[in-house]
Amino acid sequence: MSCNVLILGGTGDAARLAAGLDVDPRFTVTTSLAGRTENPKKIAGRVRIGGFGGVEGLIDTLRGDKIDVLVDATHPFAAQIRRHAMTAATQANVPLLRLERTAWAKKRGDHWHEVENLAEAAKLAPRLGHRAFLTVGRKELAAFSDIPGVHFLVRLVDPPPAPLPLTDFEILLERGPFDETEELQLMRVRRIDLVIAKNSGGEATYGKITAARNLKIPVILQRRPSLPPGYAPAATVETPEAAMEWLDRFARG
Repeated sequence: MSCNVLILGGTGDAARLAAGLDVDPRFTVTTSLAGRTENPKKIAGRVRIGGFGGVEGLIDTLRGDKIDVLVDATHPFAAQIRRHAMTAATQANVPLLRLERTAWAKKRGDHWHEVENLAEAAKLAPRLGHRAFLTVGRKELAAFSDIPGVHFLVRLVDPPPAPLPLTDFEILLERGPFDETEELQLMRVRRIDLVIAKNSGGEATYGKITAARNLKIPVILQRRPSLPPGYAPAATVETPEAAMEWLDRFARG
């Protein structure tokens, strides 16, 4: 009998897990995407796009589709869906597996200024640089709307549907992963003297961190949000491979 797995995706790790499950006949995998990226990369297995309609909608999906395991492989900063996943899994009596890559750790030569939120980052930015590489996602840019004396190079996956809420900026449309050599070249050509990012972890976007270290420029890094109260998945793993091992044991019973 097939094991039905629902992955809350949107990350590279989620796509890798879906690819691994799709070739295993024991599993039927569906990946749910929020629909924020216009042309997402092809994902193995079934794909659903769009929200569930809150916690109740997710509960209905878990029950209606007879989901055996819910995998929360969303971005480390997607706090709301994490809360919804825990609540829905508990109420639907479905095991919840959290797939979350390890946060970046500060190394020798890093000039990090860690902040709790992007409002703090915006206040700090003019003190640290004048040409900032801003990689925090389109929906978070409003925090930097009234920052004098800073030119922002904003990297986005898709063209913005509306003008950005920034005064002095340039848009760079690119899709990762990005390696250190590419990021070094970009920062040198654009004369970047400050990087503003979230501590997303993983290798796909770590190149900008190593490039900043190499160039000896500061990085304003937003810390990951705290876990929501009551968040206690059946297990938390750091890689798609570890998730596959957990699911293999689950399928074996």
